[in-house]
Amino acid sequence: MAAAESGSPPALPLLGRVAIVTGASRGIGRAIAAHLASLGAHLVVTYAASAAQAELLAAEITASPSPSRAIAVRADVSKAVEVKALFDAAEAAFGGAAHILVSSAGVLDPKYPPLAATPEEDWDATFAVNAKGVFLCCREAANRLVRGGGGRIINISSSVVGSLFPRFAAYAASKAAVEAMTKVLAKELRGTGITANCVAPGAVATEMFFAGKSEEDVKRAVDLVPLGRLGETEDIAPVVGFLASDAGQWINGQVVRVNGGYV
Repeated sequence: MAAAESGSPPALPLLGRVAIVTGASRGIGRAIAAHLASLGAHLVVTYAASAAQAELLAAEITASPSPSRAIAVRADVSKAVEVKALFDAAEAAFGGAAHILVSSAGVLDPKYPPLAATPEEDWDATFAVNAKGVFLCCREAANRLVRGGGGRIINISSSVVGSLFPRFAAYAASKAAVEAMTKVLAKELRGTGITANCVAPGAVATEMFFAGKSEEDVKRAVDLVPLGRLGETEDIAPVVGFLASDAGQWINGQVVRVNGGYV
């Protein structure tokens, strides 16, 4: 008799595994953290500034009917010492090495300057989080995630790397670096059982997407999508959940573009 017919609870594919999600206090990262928790994972909800939102999510996960527990940890992913402390906190809270890293923390300049008018400090700030931050998290994960099965590195890129819109030079370049780094890392992790992949969302209705955009800008973005709408965070989280589970164990070194078909 099937589990649903017998009254047994559905299987939780990430039961007992520990996931670290950066940028998890809001937007796509928050939806990913909540989804992984619904699959049974324990969560380290990582944030840079939005402490109240991160702590609320961690409390909601811990109080939910699922067996998942969660802690909220502040970390500036552009600083190696804080990334190390993040992994230390995960191990201390859950009694062993983490299984899953999702690098979702990212920034986008809402002024959308052309490359010729991009200040050096803004370029550096974008790369500090989007590229260096992912590098530091991946470096720690490559050395500390569980070996031999269940180890997953999932970096959030962007479909802008495929569309290459004007005025996204710094952002697109930083995310292109993430995609190249992830593909190299997948090969370097041979023999560990750890996979490394990217998920590259298209236009998703989040605070970061709407910042600095006019109604006309948003309409243009929607018009580019064959499915005729902006993405929702719930369109992205299940893809990450699949890659994080055993069902995704044969997918490695790939970029999965989740964008409604516009690229």
